[in-house]
Amino acid sequence: MSLVLDAAAQDLLFREARTANTFTDEPVTEEQVQAIYDLVKYGPTAFNQTPLRVVLVRSAEARERLVKHMAEGNQAKTAAAPLVAILAADNEFHEELPQLLPHFPQAKDMFFAERPVREQSAALNAALQAAYFIVGVRAAGLAAGPMTGFDFAGVQKEFLDDDHTPLMVVNIGKPGDDAWFPRSPRLAYDEVVKTV
Repeated sequence: MSLVLDAAAQDLLFREARTANTFTDEPVTEEQVQAIYDLVKYGPTAFNQTPLRVVLVRSAEARERLVKHMAEGNQAKTAAAPLVAILAADNEFHEELPQLLPHFPQAKDMFFAERPVREQSAALNAALQAAYFIVGVRAAGLAAGPMTGFDFAGVQKEFLDDDHTPLMVVNIGKPGDDAWFPRSPRLAYDEVVKTV
């Protein structure tokens, strides 16, 4: 075996994990979300930037406001999930760089003075962090249902501001009955990897 992670952990995080479409009504606690974040915050990003922002949609009123912006096929499962998180990119992440990159505080102005550059970097690095977040949800023994089927402008206006760009909505909880679609195929190693 070439991997040091045991087979059960490999299954939990990758091989058996899939996007969940139904959930039990068991709540997802604040402590669980804190533990997930405390684990995944160490994932690598460029310049140690942390542009990911997470909006936890817990109240019934907020859930109703979110569901109306979801694509029709995503509305029922978003309404029923124990917890829903809006993952967004903070386009003003550079303001934190002097704190996060103390050995190179001038990176803030040297590389990220212009908004289009920040938006591109925030989108890429927050997407990396979002992927770690999903793996962290799995590590907590929960299932994630990440979705991009929603009105991005509507979610931004309803829950964020002009400095934050929504990336995805993630339903979170213990998987319910018939939570999984059948496993879809994946490309084989030799279809993806090239040695030069």
